Amino acid sequence: MSLDLVGLGIRHPDGNALIDDLNLSVAPGTVTTLTGPSGVGKSTLLNAVGGHLEAGFRLRGRVVLNGRDITDLPAERRDIGVMFQQAVMFPHLSVADNLAFGLSPKLRGRGARKAAVAKALDLAGLAGLGDRDPATLSGGQRARVALMRTMLARPRAVLLDEPFSALDPERRHEIREFVMATIRRSGIPALLVTHDRQDADAAGGPVIALT
Repeated sequence: MSLDLVGLGIRHPDGNALIDDLNLSVAPGTVTTLTGPSGVGKSTLLNAVGGHLEAGFRLRGRVVLNGRDITDLPAERRDIGVMFQQAVMFPHLSVADNLAFGLSPKLRGRGARKAAVAKALDLAGLAGLGDRDPATLSGGQRARVALMRTMLARPRAVLLDEPFSALDPERRHEIREFVMATIRRSGIPALLVTHDRQDADAAGGPVIALT
């Protein structure tokens, strides 16, 4: 299961080229890091891969996931998960219900879905906290819940847009290692955007500098 960008080009609404003829292959279980100065198009590239490119931007080339051309598919049909800087939780739902919201519709049966949530809580080191209000969690705990919610949707690839930048320094290493290990264990390709060299080192995969 690989993620391939073939001759990908992105033009800003003003006509300037942000990305030009990018060819990139991300192998299963590999986190490829995208670095570069602000404004170079890193997050825009993730938006293009995930199907969230804003109106006015022009895309050429192909996005291929597991041999399937998904370039023209809407975001909800691409099977790509996204983790952002802020771990956004639904405030009116418990931690467990937040996780259940991410469950793949292919998983049927109340018992099976409840078991999947319990397993996710355990893997995230949050066993017994399913009934908690998300507002009572620490930033690191929320980040773990956000990742597990993304993974419960059974994505075929994951996009990470500065997911650790909002964390306290003492929590950053722990959560970073947790995220990378979870992705490797799942065997899916991932793209990481970051300004932090330590994030890239922890990812352990290729580093692509956009200029």
